[in-house]
Amino acid sequence: MKKIAILAALPAAALALSACGESPQEEAMESQADATEEAADNQADMIDDMADDATDETTEDTLEDKADAVEAAGEEKADAMEDQADQM
Repeated sequence: MKKIAILAALPAAALALSACGESPQEEAMESQADATEEAADNQADMIDDMADDATDETTEDTLEDKADAVEAAGEEKADAMEDQADQM
């Protein structure tokens, strides 16, 4: 029975230890990175919706390309922010 209790507690202990290594500034930067990526995803979704409503194929393709670029740029910026947070 003790073995089961110890095994059950291991994931919680590992999570607690991993969180201990982050400073408040690092956590804030990573939270901001997540928000940045989420905002870019939302903007890309809106552009995709506009593409769905486009009246011609050229406009639809252009808007879809723009949505992909916005999403990629947001992800790239968020990744850079997370890398910067890891350096803290």
